[in-house]
Amino acid sequence: MRYAIVIENAGGNYSAYVPDLPGCIATGETLAATEQAIREAIEFHLDGLREDGDPIPPPSSRVEYVEVAA
Repeated sequence: MRYAIVIENAGGNYSAYVPDLPGCIATGETLAATEQAIREAIEFHLDGLREDGDPIPPPSSRVEYVEVAA
């Protein structure tokens, strides 16, 4: 599955979340560490849903960029 993630600069580190998996979050000191942490968080989150017998939400978020005059 391919889920959209959002990584935000949190000052001294980074935080990430998955719009299609509420509650699935991760943090890291670098972008690379945060990306790895959110991958692991997604796997853990999906494993928990399976164990609880809950449905796995399909990826449905879409990410686009728009340009505007600053």
